[in-house]
Amino acid sequence: MTQENPPEDLESTLNLDASATGAAPDGQNTQNIEDAEEKDEMTLTQERLEEALREKDQFRSIAQRAQADLINYRKRAADEQQEIRRNANTDLILKFLGVVDDFSRAMAMVPEDAVAPGWMEGLQLVQRNLANVMDSEGVTKIEAEGQPFEPWGHEAVFYQETPDREEGIVTDVIRNGYKLRGRVIRAAQVVVSKAPEPTDKNPDTSSQQETQ
Repeated sequence: MTQENPPEDLESTLNLDASATGAAPDGQNTQNIEDAEEKDEMTLTQERLEEALREKDQFRSIAQRAQADLINYRKRAADEQQEIRRNANTDLILKFLGVVDDFSRAMAMVPEDAVAPGWMEGLQLVQRNLANVMDSEGVTKIEAEGQPFEPWGHEAVFYQETPDREEGIVTDVIRNGYKLRGRVIRAAQVVVSKAPEPTDKNPDTSSQQETQ
């Protein structure tokens, strides 16, 4: 009869065979699998963290652009409201200037002895009050007479030959011009000097006059 090996000898033989063939024990295989799974989980966690950081940067950039757009919108809205108020004031002031022009022309045409002194003083007081109102609103008259012609603030109604003056000088003001806080709202209508036209002399006529 063949004698059987003890169980412990069989286990030793199996372990020896596994070592010879390069196979790892069951405990080591399990540890390797757990290490690989833990490594994969750490890699996945790192990728998720990086993705979250990228999304945070994107949201921050979006929030910054939205904040900048809001600031620009508020600024544009404020500028538009200011422009609307300025235009409304300009229209009202232009109508007011028409009244000032009419009153000034009427005052200039009143003879000194046509009304009692008290009446004239009252009219002059009204004229000063009108000027004070314009000053308080930032309206200033454009000084034109005697100044070089400027297209931005002068409107040439016609040109006048002036031999004794330089060409392009305002010789008379037909209607005053005004600025509102430095911006021209009505150009001054003016007369501008120009050089006299050269006189053409007929050579034949001159020769006959010299011969005679």
